[in-house]
Amino acid sequence: MGKEKENRNGKTKGNAIALMPIGVFLVLYLGLGILFEYVMKIPMGFYNVPIVVAFLAAILVACLQNRAVNFEQKLEIMSGGVGDKNIITMLLIFLAAGSFVGVVGRGSAESVAYCMLSLIPARYAVAVLFVVACFVSVAMGTSVGTITLLVPIASAVSGASGFDLAFCVASVMGGAMFGDNLSFISDTTIAACNGQGCEMKDKFRENFWIAFPAAVATLILILILSFQTEVQGQVSQSYHLVQVIPYVLVLIGGIIGINVFVVLLIGIVSGAFIMLAGGHIAPVDLLANMGNGVSGMFETCMVAILVAAMCALIREYGGFDALLGWIHRIFRGKRGGQLGMGLLVGAMDIATANNTVAIVMANPIAKEMAQEYGITPRKAASILDTFSCIFQGIIPYGAQMLVAISAVNELGGELSAFQIMPRLFYPMLLLVSSVIAILWNRKEK
Repeated sequence: MGKEKENRNGKTKGNAIALMPIGVFLVLYLGLGILFEYVMKIPMGFYNVPIVVAFLAAILVACLQNRAVNFEQKLEIMSGGVGDKNIITMLLIFLAAGSFVGVVGRGSAESVAYCMLSLIPARYAVAVLFVVACFVSVAMGTSVGTITLLVPIASAVSGASGFDLAFCVASVMGGAMFGDNLSFISDTTIAACNGQGCEMKDKFRENFWIAFPAAVATLILILILSFQTEVQGQVSQSYHLVQVIPYVLVLIGGIIGINVFVVLLIGIVSGAFIMLAGGHIAPVDLLANMGNGVSGMFETCMVAILVAAMCALIREYGGFDALLGWIHRIFRGKRGGQLGMGLLVGAMDIATANNTVAIVMANPIAKEMAQEYGITPRKAASILDTFSCIFQGIIPYGAQMLVAISAVNELGGELSAFQIMPRLFYPMLLLVSSVIAILWNRKEK
């Protein structure tokens, strides 16, 4: 443990200066993001900041700290953090999930939407958008991908039926965050479960009874508002539902508890068979799509590796002990610990505008909090995923909001984040549901 001072219990004393690398990262990433987005008016400004470079700068700062530990020892500490079983498992699942999405494509999402819109009366169109977004995001594991696919449909529904455009887009965004929180192949689920060392099916069951009531309440609220709108017409398009089968298989396999690698392999094989047998794609293009899907996960994998290395040094220097000491003084008892954990990952998300990165950064601190406060791994994973999705679904500079606005603008519409935010019922109700779940002292197995 180097030459750090130890307390009477043999633990490293808290060292607040050890948290400096996190501060450096936040200043670089958040500062440049605000500069690009709001000062220089660069579209998607936050996402033009190279997050990997920001983390490399933070690691450099961590390596320059604590001269009592030489550079070779610091490399050993970082390699130990990166070589953790949960980190390796997370990386492999990221890559497998990317391959799955590359194989099955995303055309099935539009088919599900158009199918339901053609079968259900126009008055329920916005409710249909929300339900479809919930299903598609759970199946695909990506809120941004769901928003990219469904916002153009939401715009068409608004134009054809007379529903408010912001209302339609916000319903899609709410449904997208529902799936981001619950999907077995979502980056956030993978990061939270492997970071806390729990099974995905256990985290799903923990999360479901928090997310489902919020989703039902959102649906009821959407229906109430829908019945107050005068409907003019409805959208009609052709659709093909057979491509939905791989998503359904992955969803069912995850729920019943099949190993995540087996589930993704089933999805990849079934998706490849359907796409090739139906003549939807050539074998060479299918392989290319798999490669593109895997490549799309590279940045997420690099962030996971760099965060693991940085956090290993911060833990060695006593940074986490200092942070836990502050948390103990503010939040007391098991409920206080859970709330503190939620606010911790929420603050990380506000700073990074990326819920996966927020979870990866909060994971090691949250794991120590869970041990200190007696919080089960499944509960800890659920809190991290849920609170990160709450904040990510609301902040006006998150990828979800920026992609939705960009999609509307490309179609000739005009919409701002502050028109959408008051109609984001699901994230707000999810926050209420999460706080109730924390305050309700339910016995855990």
